[in-house]
Amino acid sequence: MHLHAETWVNRPRETVFPFFAEAANLQQLTPPWLRFEIRTPQPIEMRVGALIEYRISLHGLPMSWRTEISAYNPPEMFVDRQLRGPYRTWIHTHEFRAQDGGTLLLDHVEFDMLGGVIVGPLVRRDLQKIFTYRHEALLAYFDQPKPWSPAKIRFS
Repeated sequence: MHLHAETWVNRPRETVFPFFAEAANLQQLTPPWLRFEIRTPQPIEMRVGALIEYRISLHGLPMSWRTEISAYNPPEMFVDRQLRGPYRTWIHTHEFRAQDGGTLLLDHVEFDMLGGVIVGPLVRRDLQKIFTYRHEALLAYFDQPKPWSPAKIRFS
């Protein structure tokens, strides 16, 4: 399965990318109901091969998650890949495009989970909520004037 999300912010990518390159900022982009906590000592140097350990709570179940930065090309893109966590596959490409005087942030996630047919609708619903929260948190962080455009999220 694939998730595609996009958010445009009125800031240059040379400003936006460093926000994402600071792992501690992931806390601001993650909904509070996930009880997200980075376990890796900080600061974390973002580079190919960097490992990030964190914990989340999904539907009340605590889970450990370990990701590796498998590609890193500032200020254009980076990829994090789940090594251990709730998904069978999770490869998240973060792309930053200069557009209309700002930055278009593109999230492409390839994911697969155990029990795909059975739990797929629940997972898609959860991801829709998580990426909607992320969209709104980014717009708020970068002081975008309201009304905000709705989150553009689709699954394929």
